[in-house]
Amino acid sequence: MTNNLLEGKKGIIFGALNDKSIAWHVAEKAHAQGARLLLTNAPVAMRMGTINELAEKTGSEVFSADATSMKDLEGLFNKALSVFDGKIDFVLHSIGMSPNVRKGIPYAETSYENMLKTFDISALSFHRILQTAYRMDAINEWGSIVALSYVAAQRTLAGYNDMGDAKALLESIARSFGYIYGKEKHVRVNTVSQSPTLTTAGSGISGFDALVDFSDRMSPLGNADASDCADVCITLFSDLTRKITMQNIFNDGGFSSMGMSQRAIEQYRKSFEECPDRQKDV
Repeated sequence: MTNNLLEGKKGIIFGALNDKSIAWHVAEKAHAQGARLLLTNAPVAMRMGTINELAEKTGSEVFSADATSMKDLEGLFNKALSVFDGKIDFVLHSIGMSPNVRKGIPYAETSYENMLKTFDISALSFHRILQTAYRMDAINEWGSIVALSYVAAQRTLAGYNDMGDAKALLESIARSFGYIYGKEKHVRVNTVSQSPTLTTAGSGISGFDALVDFSDRMSPLGNADASDCADVCITLFSDLTRKITMQNIFNDGGFSSMGMSQRAIEQYRKSFEECPDRQKDV
């Protein structure tokens, strides 16, 4: 990648928990490309994670903020405007959590109270961030806002539960607010649909290891890892993508365009070879 793509730019990174987090990799690469950063996460996540190590490594300040709280977000953006002595240039939303998934509650038996929390944390927090930045005029012209999504916004994946609904809402918000922000402020809003990635949050999904393996077998380029995703985010933050907005970019090795790969077919055949009574089930 070209060096110094983000020289002179300032940004806020939401959601870096530990070195498995995609947001962590984005922060490292943004720093390496010349950006100054303000790192943030919810108070409970900051107690659980190691964000201060990332702050030390990247020379960044840390500010605790709950992305579902308008008061916290206003405080965060005021902090950014003060720390950077002016507007910022980019934001990463890397936030997602489902109480239904964590508690193993099936989609058909969902707790609606939990589902609303899923939407608030995983999608409406993106709208809150956009609304706050827009109202405070906190982002420079031609700035860039990116949220991390997943193909479950378009396709049903067993076990992903109401997070699929949340990702669909997230992408819709990017389009709806992207129109307004682009027309009035020339600020870009995009989502990156990433391969299943072994983050702390992802590992809590039932059958996640099998999902990672299946995606890798299906993808002609194989799964994209956290570092690959960070590269895409850096490009979207940079001036190289000034006219890209309201898009969902699939960074998944081609998985989203596949029906059945040869590797998947071979594995599927093996499963039948181990099941001699299969004809009875046809």
